[in-house]
Amino acid sequence: SLLYDALVFLTPMALVFFHLLPLSLTTSFFFFFLMIRRPPRSTLSSSSAASDVYKRQGGIGQPLSLLLKQNSLVSHVSVFDLVGAPGVAADLSHINTPAKVTGHGMTLTQFNGDADGNGKVEDQAAFQAVAFDEALTGCDVVVIPAGVPRKPGMTRQDLFSVNATLNMNFAKAVAKNCPKAFIAIISNPVNSTVPIFAEQMKIEGCYDPKRIFGVTTLDIVRANTFIAEAAGVDVNQINVPVIGGHAGASILPVISRTTPEAKSKLSQEQVEALTDRIQNGGTEVVAAKAGAGSATLSMAKAGADFAISLVRAQKGEKGVVQCAYVESDVVPECKWFSTEVEIGTEGIVKNLGLGELDEYEQKLLDEAIAELKPSIDEGIAFVAENN
Repeated sequence: SLLYDALVFLTPMALVFFHLLPLSLTTSFFFFFLMIRRPPRSTLSSSSAASDVYKRQGGIGQPLSLLLKQNSLVSHVSVFDLVGAPGVAADLSHINTPAKVTGHGMTLTQFNGDADGNGKVEDQAAFQAVAFDEALTGCDVVVIPAGVPRKPGMTRQDLFSVNATLNMNFAKAVAKNCPKAFIAIISNPVNSTVPIFAEQMKIEGCYDPKRIFGVTTLDIVRANTFIAEAAGVDVNQINVPVIGGHAGASILPVISRTTPEAKSKLSQEQVEALTDRIQNGGTEVVAAKAGAGSATLSMAKAGADFAISLVRAQKGEKGVVQCAYVESDVVPECKWFSTEVEIGTEGIVKNLGLGELDEYEQKLLDEAIAELKPSIDEGIAFVAENN
């Protein structure tokens, strides 16, 4: 199996390949898939699960690749990029862990030609399209962080029109090549892009709600970090459920159910301040980077955590529980909502629901619903209007 790496700048060729909206050629798009193919059951062991990643160089992609290369469950890392993947693969392949690394896609010479104009691939769209289909065929897990990065003053919803089109087209490609794969979507705004992907899969005739996940793990990573520090709890032991969605007020940290118990160590003022910080953690990073990027390193860690959880579940491990943004009827007003779910070999085994909320968290739930519902409706409407 393969781990793909992609840094795709929006050129005319990329427009053809991904069927994107005709945006400015200076706009950068970053695509990332983590795809996992299992070896035959007879050869599957606790130390061998093959992984495929199609991702952006830098940002989330490279650190995520590094984390996966270091994980004992990953046996093959194959890097795919519009240009330069062989170099990334060579770098990763020098790391002394068992996972094999290979590089796929055009070299710089194949992309631009050499000094004399020789060696350039003429039909680059066809070249990449073949590689794209080969990458997805037979994959068991696909992870998608894709789209333009946030800049100061931008909300996740500002990214909607671009990333909506991306995810709609990714759904078409997944439906064609690996319709039974687990899909983990990081692409913002998650509150909308996940329903978009699902609605397109319905049109393609291969939708399975047990297999599509919005990745909200970064909210849990932040909650664990911030609350452990404030409450004086071991960050390696703490677990804070975070439900709702993955933007602003839709993010609902359930601090009352932190394990080990931590709320009694915090004042209500601290609880409210921590809640606000968790809800706006992405904005905090964007501001700190002053326009030079968004939350990439922490997202890579969170994305790797979630991806490996899916691997563990597909390998048959019991009791794999993660918070994820999934289709459910837990909250009647919202067709999609993040809750703790148990994941098995065929996807979601059980939705663990909202659980008990205290009075403050019940108020936050009302706010989360108000934030989420329009985003979900917008995503569903986008697919209906563009098919």
